[in-house]
Amino acid sequence: MASRDDDGLVFVALGGLGEIGMNAGLYGFGPARRRKWLLVDCGIAFAGEDVPGVDLIFPDIRFLEEERDNLVGIVITHAHEDHIGGLAELWPRLRVPVVCTPFAAGLLEVRRLGEPGAPKIPLTVVEQGGRVTLGPFDIEFVAVGHSIPESNALAIRTPLGTVVHTGDWKLDPHPGVGRATDEKRLIEIGDEGVLALVCDSTNVLRDGISPSEADVARTLVDLIREAPERVAVTTFASNVARLRAVAEAAAACGREVVVVGRAMDRVIDVATERGYLAGLPPFRSAETYGYLPRNKVVALLTGSQGEPRAALARVANDEHPDIALSAGDRVVFSSRTIPGNEKAVGRIINNLVARGIEVITDREALVHVSGHPRRGELAAMYRWVRPKVLVPAHGEALHLAEQARFARAEGIGTVVRAMNGEMVQLAPGKPSVVDDVPVGRLYKDGDIVINAGEPTIGERRKLAFAGIVSVAIALDDKGEIRGDAQVELTGLPSATREGEPMHELVSDAVADVLDGLPKARRRDPDTVASAVERAVRAEVRHAWGKKPTCHVHVIVV
Repeated sequence: MASRDDDGLVFVALGGLGEIGMNAGLYGFGPARRRKWLLVDCGIAFAGEDVPGVDLIFPDIRFLEEERDNLVGIVITHAHEDHIGGLAELWPRLRVPVVCTPFAAGLLEVRRLGEPGAPKIPLTVVEQGGRVTLGPFDIEFVAVGHSIPESNALAIRTPLGTVVHTGDWKLDPHPGVGRATDEKRLIEIGDEGVLALVCDSTNVLRDGISPSEADVARTLVDLIREAPERVAVTTFASNVARLRAVAEAAAACGREVVVVGRAMDRVIDVATERGYLAGLPPFRSAETYGYLPRNKVVALLTGSQGEPRAALARVANDEHPDIALSAGDRVVFSSRTIPGNEKAVGRIINNLVARGIEVITDREALVHVSGHPRRGELAAMYRWVRPKVLVPAHGEALHLAEQARFARAEGIGTVVRAMNGEMVQLAPGKPSVVDDVPVGRLYKDGDIVINAGEPTIGERRKLAFAGIVSVAIALDDKGEIRGDAQVELTGLPSATREGEPMHELVSDAVADVLDGLPKARRRDPDTVASAVERAVRAEVRHAWGKKPTCHVHVIVV
């Protein structure tokens, strides 16, 4: 058995194992007491309705903050928000080198310029195929296909072996923009010998090979050509290949492209600088939309996930200052709905359909392809890399379990399933979960980041469920009541089932308590507040079936 003073190679995720999003994978090398750490990606998750008032979710990095002196750097596989979105908030707590490709660096910079107070992060920029050394880790960027340019797998070489960390990837011989997955280089790395493969699990439930971006491009041409009036296309702003496909399809059909949405503007600026949109007619601004004939325009909109402040939601609600759609127009959702966003997307689709606008999604036509590998693609990666060990990553529990089962069926001898916080020792010895580190979630609540363990969100859910009653009472130092108690209700029904105004019900309950308390007890504000709170909650529960939050403020005058 290895002692704590022997070198070891470990992997632990602070986010991204057991969930989609918030990717943050940590590799450690060295003796257990003084390991050096490398963080791969620093992403976010988007909040759902279960956390009211929260916009973004970050991984809890308290373990890294404790190990900050041993953290040699952060390497970014690609520029999607679930891999890069946490940097602006979390990097100031770590202040270590960050390595990424030019496209990711460009997006980080334009976003920083658009957000007052965002930190200036020193970046080391490496082209695809390049290498960098951070502490004991020699890291090679290997091009892989995905739904954003310059996506990379990482070959992480250490004295105890090489780990291939795939990031997000797929096989697509015609990706439209950027490089395809570098099969030749992955085979060469496999020939050198690969200890472990930490692999994307997102699409493991699907058989075969993913369709190509080229297939979507052909469909878009047909849909735009056949449309009698305006066409609007919504997609992920970061999918530069899709933006290019829309622009090429519009040009082939004699239409101009109007871009609507700041996120899309930012991506187009960086993609143009990198040459990924070369040779296209210029994009038009939203202000030009109203001057173009209905059959000569394609609007390219943000908001494919139902985001309420994005361009598409405002258009669907007929609230956008520049863009309008009407009966006979066509909207194409060139995207998939991320789990959790179904209701928001459904509301937009229903608003559009109710106004006579045709909506086309991936249920009706091949207007979107995933950026993640199906089983046939996973099998190819296994053959190329030939790892001794597989660790399924980037997926919910079902995805991780299914890739583990599939990998064993494909002949990979050792598969280690782990969830966030579970430390996997890859070498030396038999790979297994050997330890755990603290993990959790941080919530971006307005301009403040709070720990998920704080009572804030739970209290907010309670308020949303049963409302709040506020009561203000004035007493003198003899316990005499001065004036009427002031009662305010928020989020309660206006009347009981019998029709009695809820405000009167609460006011009568407060009056009954005050009248029933002996004057000696009314001299104690805490006693008065506690008695009123109990009575109000009980009375409202009897009439409504729910107990609201009740705040009682007693003032001695």
